[in-house]
Amino acid sequence: MTKRIIFPLLTLLVSVSTFASESDEFDYVPTPIAERNYDLLDEDNDGVINERDLCPDTPARAEIDNDGCGTFLKTTEKMQLQILFANNSVDINPAFLAQIREMASFLKQYSSTSIELQGYASKTGNAEHNLQLSKTRAANVRRALISNGILSSRIEIVGHGDTGLENKGTDKISHAMNRKVVASVVGFKGNIKEEWNIFTTISK
Repeated sequence: MTKRIIFPLLTLLVSVSTFASESDEFDYVPTPIAERNYDLLDEDNDGVINERDLCPDTPARAEIDNDGCGTFLKTTEKMQLQILFANNSVDINPAFLAQIREMASFLKQYSSTSIELQGYASKTGNAEHNLQLSKTRAANVRRALISNGILSSRIEIVGHGDTGLENKGTDKISHAMNRKVVASVVGFKGNIKEEWNIFTTISK
């Protein structure tokens, strides 16, 4: 008796289910198109693709965070440049070429930095002539840095003439020290913290 009741019930359920599936209507929802960015390159080779890299000029070997930015250590190191010139001369003495090479190497290592070259002249002669003299001295140092592989866009020059001199004396030594080009490095944060590897020495 029980079997006779179950089979008609199953037949009824199947019929109702079929009817519901054939009669139901649904609005068509188009498949959303995913936005894609194809800039998957890693131009500074830090392991973070260009699309996500907030620091695209990370120094080589730097320890980086998830945004591709390197960690810098606090340091007292400063890269200084001071080139002296002969009286009324704009020619760079070969003795100072090593300083220029060192500065170029420094700028290559820290590609986010730039440099401002400040030219001076001793307080002798015409002020207008001294101003032009100081600009030409700075321009010549700029050319020397460019010849060592530094982009011109990273180097600014300023001529101070015979104003703002550190040495206020009127003796020959003071005049000689005032005929110079000095540099200020902009954007230097310190030495990079290098990524750890199996050869890293841990201080005890």
